Amino acid sequence: MDRQRKPRKQRTNMSLTSILSAEAIENAIKDCQAPDTFCYKKFFKLCGLSSKTPQEVKNVFQMLDDDNSGYIEESELKFFLQRFVPGARTLTDAETKSFISAADDDSDGKIGVEEFQTMVLS
Repeated sequence: MDRQRKPRKQRTNMSLTSILSAEAIENAIKDCQAPDTFCYKKFFKLCGLSSKTPQEVKNVFQMLDDDNSGYIEESELKFFLQRFVPGARTLTDAETKSFISAADDDSDGKIGVEEFQTMVLS
């Protein structure tokens, strides 16, 4: 009768601030407040993600993968900044498309965990 198990979603209860400092996240968000100023490389560096271990990057990916599909799709990417700070702006269509094309090595229109790790750690 134990029906309370929720597969995978448990891990997403972990907070991004358990991996990244709140101050670093805030600085990264402030840097790209204006529309069309988001640069994923600069964002990953400022928030400290690019200096984390592959496992920590994978944990962040799982928190960003809102629907637990194993991919970050364009619809999830639009709200990327809000996953870090509720109330942050949404990414513009141009930023979203640029972000996906930068990471999407197999051209399937979405970012898998390996693609995300490669993008963050390169």
